[in-house]
Amino acid sequence: MHTSPKRVALLGSTGSIGTQALQVISELNRQGMQFEVVALAAGHNLTRLLAQIRRWQPQFVSLADEQALDSAQERLGRAAGQIEWLAGASGLERAATGSSADLVLNGLVGALGLRPTLAALEAGINVALANKESLVIGGSLIRQACRRGGARLIPVDSEHSAIFQLLAGRPAEEIASLILTASGGALRDWPLDKLAQARPEQVLRHPNWHMGQRITVDSATLVNKGLEIIEAHWLFGLPYEQLCAIIQPQSLVHGLIELCDGTLLAQLGAADMRLPLQYALTYPERQANPWPRLALAGLSLELQAIDPERHPAFFTLVEAGRRGGSAPAALNAADEVLVERFLRGEIAFTQIAAGLARLLQELPTPSHREPSLPELLAADAQARRLVAGW
Repeated sequence: MHTSPKRVALLGSTGSIGTQALQVISELNRQGMQFEVVALAAGHNLTRLLAQIRRWQPQFVSLADEQALDSAQERLGRAAGQIEWLAGASGLERAATGSSADLVLNGLVGALGLRPTLAALEAGINVALANKESLVIGGSLIRQACRRGGARLIPVDSEHSAIFQLLAGRPAEEIASLILTASGGALRDWPLDKLAQARPEQVLRHPNWHMGQRITVDSATLVNKGLEIIEAHWLFGLPYEQLCAIIQPQSLVHGLIELCDGTLLAQLGAADMRLPLQYALTYPERQANPWPRLALAGLSLELQAIDPERHPAFFTLVEAGRRGGSAPAALNAADEVLVERFLRGEIAFTQIAAGLARLLQELPTPSHREPSLPELLAADAQARRLVAGW
């Protein structure tokens, strides 16, 4: 373990991932380890952010915009003068790279997570990645940044953390396939003819996890699992033919790998994001913790195939990944807008999947070369405009 403090820059500190990460860091420090939070980045939840600033006393704080920054400084008073204040996209990059962090934990939601991920990796800083959009949008760019900077990605999503642990030390020729698991979301047992009537509050009532609004809706459409297949392609360097997903309603089996001889290895654990967060923070070592353990006695596990009629968006996202180019960036952006429109009551739940399918059909055939960052961001912006105008 680190003999000197391990310096962590936490992006998305007030969200579900960020608050649980700070809880894990507190527990690790209580056990005698040394973690120092040197940067915090958040959006507009100033009450929670100010409490975090007082507790962790970071050197850098980044907010969504100048207005939120001014409000935070005013509320913090004299202590604000001891902090370097940042805002916007450039603030996220500065928070990731300017704090001399040993690890950047990216818990941001959405496309804005890509640039700080790239900046940290280019600077040679390891990234614990919970922002799946970084790899979905710019997977090729991120792999190049890892090579140039000599840094590595450590997955935080429970499914990719499971695969990451199962693959440790195994030669590529032993791996036949990787299998991600999905809960199926809040509507997994609804009759198909009732899905269009689902209201936001029903979709947001996830049976296993407490997460942000977008990812909870994405869990119900299985968009999140399509995004995670794309993410796994870039994380583990396997073709899409060797990647698949299955529904595991209890969220206790987090991932499986199939070996070339037909052996299946699975990673099981309680449905608790603090476990993969701790592994990412302490990697490559492990540390004891007080979190609840999975009781094996009487354990009952179900595994179900993904139904194309119930979850068509999953297959649309996987097809976008196969197409490559800017298609994943466009579909991810479209999903952000469609989910927002559903939560505002402007479209039906089933129109999220329908909109994604329509956009993929309308996208031009990608060229053989990998798009640049400006081209990916332009595809993101164009998809948002298009879907918002439908």
